[in-house]
Amino acid sequence: MKFNTPLRYQGGRDKLAGFMKMVFEKNNLLGGHYVESSAGSAAIGLNLLTYGYVSCIHLNDSNPAVYAFWSSVINQTEALCKAIHDVKITREEWQRQNNILNFPENHSLLEVGFSFFFLTRTNPSGILWGITDDEKNQYGHWRTDARFNKIDLIRRIEWIAMHRSSIRLYNLETADVIKTVLPLLPGKTLMYLDFYSDCEKRWHQEKYDMHSTYLNIANLIKAHITQYWIASFDYTPQTMEVYKSYPFMIYKNAHNRYKSVEAMFFCKKLIIPNLDNSSDLKSA
Repeated sequence: MKFNTPLRYQGGRDKLAGFMKMVFEKNNLLGGHYVESSAGSAAIGLNLLTYGYVSCIHLNDSNPAVYAFWSSVINQTEALCKAIHDVKITREEWQRQNNILNFPENHSLLEVGFSFFFLTRTNPSGILWGITDDEKNQYGHWRTDARFNKIDLIRRIEWIAMHRSSIRLYNLETADVIKTVLPLLPGKTLMYLDFYSDCEKRWHQEKYDMHSTYLNIANLIKAHITQYWIASFDYTPQTMEVYKSYPFMIYKNAHNRYKSVEAMFFCKKLIIPNLDNSSDLKSA
């Protein structure tokens, strides 16, 4: 069956799944493991698993709400699907779910996971973090149930749950994944470090220094990762300097709110698929 993530997620990487499949084929990684440091919609990993490219995927996200959703998919499938089936798509329900996401400490893992899911399906463009007043006001000008086909979304979640034995979930910082998870995985492992997605979720946090994070992770990559890796960043002089000795591609991400230019860097031992144009990354 065709796989689609149940999340409608700002900055989602579903368009890169085809490119990642070529990477696995070119590097004899078929049947290996795949790790996402900032899984978000998990579109790439779940696509690779569904189509048999990997034997196990490791989905990490430092954001507790993202982790709560995927934990609910894997560990509380029936309860999550019932919540989707029963919910009424109204302005009042949207406000209630928004309050849950804003104060997750007062709610169960399932409630937080469902609120995250509900808001990705009903918010303009699926935006959750750093949403502007103008974007909030869009709520009243579009059908909030237009992206909430209950039957289809439940089908997607049940399909993922069928593969639960091949999915590992983590709620860690990227540095901890590199230091504690990767050393336990086989040589046929590819880690995708998606720092644009991480930045999307953190850009609004006051005093968050993304460049320092880039630098710290770069040092960890060089010192600790023995398997294969790919990393995506906003294209800036600083990131280009940090990774200047590594192969890279530049491409435009038309699937986020800023339509930014990004850089994708590759570990030196990775065979990179031959693309005529780096813009093909979005459609490979």
